[in-house]
Amino acid sequence: MTAELNFLDLFLKASIVVQLVIVILISFSIISWAIIIQRSRILTNALKEARTFEDRFWSGEDLNKLYEGLSNRRDGLTGSEQIFCVGFKEFSRLKQVNPDAPEAIIKGTMRAMNLAMNREIESLESRVPFLATVASVSPYIGLFGTVWGIMHAFMALSGAKQATLQMVAPGIAEALIATAIGLFAAIPAVMAYNRLSLRVNAIEQDYGNFIDEFTTILHRQAFGKAPH
Repeated sequence: MTAELNFLDLFLKASIVVQLVIVILISFSIISWAIIIQRSRILTNALKEARTFEDRFWSGEDLNKLYEGLSNRRDGLTGSEQIFCVGFKEFSRLKQVNPDAPEAIIKGTMRAMNLAMNREIESLESRVPFLATVASVSPYIGLFGTVWGIMHAFMALSGAKQATLQMVAPGIAEALIATAIGLFAAIPAVMAYNRLSLRVNAIEQDYGNFIDEFTTILHRQAFGKAPH
């Protein structure tokens, strides 16, 4: 037996079951990293866009002109822009349909904006739960591969007259690599899931604050006070 065994040697000498486990875990790791990179970029852009729109919203621009400008944009609206457009459109519609019921107008507008916010959050959270799944199951899949590999290694010794450490060590090493890869897939996944979840929560808080602030402005308009 050589002093060192590289990963390819361990993989090729492992049993079919252990090889399958390793392939599954490596696939989980690759998919997880793709999700981490994609979601991190999307969440960073979403937070940046939310702050940029809020600066524009509070710049004193007329709400009608702001709504018209966003509605005429060819690219799709997301985040605070989408929530604003949904809310302003619903507010205008309800005000025309039932102008003498300001409370109903405000409640209907808030309901529409909250639904829009929920859709935005669902979009931001897309694929993130997969990271939690990888973090939960990967160690157990790796452990299964290890147990199977060790069992396979000892079964291979059943016909030997004398079992030595040199005979069983390669088989155990091949089996333990499954646990190592399981942890390699799980640890980044759980760390990224927690971090991404915190960022989604922060963005949701920003959206919620915007809805409250926008509702206050619409409340003044609905009750005939000075508009924004």
